[in-house]
Amino acid sequence: MDNTLTQLAQVLEDRKQQSADKSYVASLYSKGLDTILKKIGEEATETVIAAKNGDKQQIIYETADLWFHCMVMLAQQDLHPDDVLAELQRRFGLSGLDEKAQRPHK
Repeated sequence: MDNTLTQLAQVLEDRKQQSADKSYVASLYSKGLDTILKKIGEEATETVIAAKNGDKQQIIYETADLWFHCMVMLAQQDLHPDDVLAELQRRFGLSGLDEKAQRPHK
């Protein structure tokens, strides 16, 4: 399973070279960041609704959609899932309160 993110990241990179009329992901890339971000918002909302409804299969399905669209955004920004995994690894052993306190103030 741990190879799934890497495999998907490669497919998403490959889709950058495809025609928007032949690939859903290529069409998202061609429409730009705002469209990708809108999809993430939609999928996040659907994930929240699935969780509120308590349907485990629906939660899994909607979370997969959310993760997928987040990965499209990462690829569009020339980032890789390993970048996110490295950040999560960095946070291991660090309390959430300490991690939040270390963030630069905006």
